[in-house]
Amino acid sequence: MRKKEKGTVMRPYVVVNVAMSADGKLSTVERRQVKISGEQDFLRVDRLKAESDAIMVGIGTVLADDPSLTVKREECREERRRRGVDENPVRVVVDSTGRIPLNASILHKGTGRRIVAVSLKADAGRVAVLKQHATVVIAGVDEVDLPALLDELGTMGIQRLMVEGGGTLIGGLFRSGLVDELYTFIGNIIIGGKDAPTPTDGTGFFKESEFTKLTLTEAHRIEAGILLHWHVGREEKPASL
Repeated sequence: MRKKEKGTVMRPYVVVNVAMSADGKLSTVERRQVKISGEQDFLRVDRLKAESDAIMVGIGTVLADDPSLTVKREECREERRRRGVDENPVRVVVDSTGRIPLNASILHKGTGRRIVAVSLKADAGRVAVLKQHATVVIAGVDEVDLPALLDELGTMGIQRLMVEGGGTLIGGLFRSGLVDELYTFIGNIIIGGKDAPTPTDGTGFFKESEFTKLTLTEAHRIEAGILLHWHVGREEKPASL
């Protein structure tokens, strides 16, 4: 997908990665984290993370899972050091009202830059405190304006952005036409629950003409599940299993 420009700066290329159950759930109704994939997929995700300039999550993921989003494997960290970059990608949290706990792992574990994106609705005092732990980007009035945020990330030199969740953030990125690739690992479990989170929550699309069209470019089994690799807006022959 060709990205819109802000001046001469291009928005980052956006790669979304999700692991979901066979019935399309990210976790339980209580937002309790569930192990959906195994070690082979964890290694794939770590490599994908190491190849990215930044990795982004929404505040819901931070509050539910407290991820550090660091590169876990030494060989992946070493590869980044050989490229002359920090061993961890820039870590970005989309947090419209500045709710991120000050002791969140993402703000303290591992080396590298942190960015918290808030809206004008965030309390000014809270923003001042957050600036002691991360770069704070203000984009949007009541909630974070995702196109504006990606414009800003582009000015910071971020060219490849990995997104790991949650469903509200990913849904917003798809609605804004900001996603280029999607990796979907489908595990061999059923979680159930009409209120359990899915890969694209939020308001969704209301008309078929608005749906995001995907092209399946790769599909293969990993352990007890299957990995599907999609591109947005690309016309290619369907992948074969």
